[in-house]
Amino acid sequence: MRDKTQANSAAPGDGLVRTGAIVFFVGAVATLVTVAPLFLGTTPFPTYMFGLSMLMAVGFLMAGAGVLRSVAAGRRQARAGQLSER
Repeated sequence: MRDKTQANSAAPGDGLVRTGAIVFFVGAVATLVTVAPLFLGTTPFPTYMFGLSMLMAVGFLMAGAGVLRSVAAGRRQARAGQLSER
């Protein structure tokens, strides 16, 4: 039986995974920028930079939510396929 989904179609949760990856990398850059003065012996950055570092965790959670949403959609689709075969 042929698969009915297109190869380039976006599955549920794909947008969350992409957005989460972008937010994660912004947080990773902010973390590197925040930690660099500690190793270089220069003046530390303002406190808000430490807050931006938390974007890594936010991006990770967003991407995880996207993966879980994609898994749930796949399970629903598989159940629908099993029910239609009976």
